Amino acid sequence: MSLFLNEHRARRWAWYAGRKRENMIKLYKLTDRDGQTWNNTQWGPGVSHSGTGEGELCGPGWIHAYEHPLVAVLMNPIHATFKNPRLWEAEGEVGLRDGQLKCGCKTLTTVREIPLPAVTTEMRVRFAILCAKEVYACLSWNAWADRWLSGEDRSE
Repeated sequence: MSLFLNEHRARRWAWYAGRKRENMIKLYKLTDRDGQTWNNTQWGPGVSHSGTGEGELCGPGWIHAYEHPLVAVLMNPIHATFKNPRLWEAEGEVGLRDGQLKCGCKTLTTVREIPLPAVTTEMRVRFAILCAKEVYACLSWNAWADRWLSGEDRSE
């Protein structure tokens, strides 16, 4: 039975790959170690899921994805909290965005699993400082942050 399902998925993916639309872009999907997301939704090569394309981004109408693999990994602690995440290259048409943090697609198809990018502590600190600079208006702190980002001042 599983051989049949794998063959069926492969044929379905081949059909889908031959009819890509112009608006489809490369996206990234995080799953848990079993390839699942919310409500035990199973992902894998050539697997598609759809929502209605209606409502808020964090509602059932949208399938979440990221536009860059680093953003997916950096946002995992506050979006999905997967302990041993897997990262998938995916394709979809972005219908809704939460700034540059995540996006929603009416339909998303995972193409293949890819390695998680290595994220160092320095990269996490840089990301945190850049996020804080977007909302924190203190001139002295922002001056320090600019020096830290340039490498001139790595004090805490």
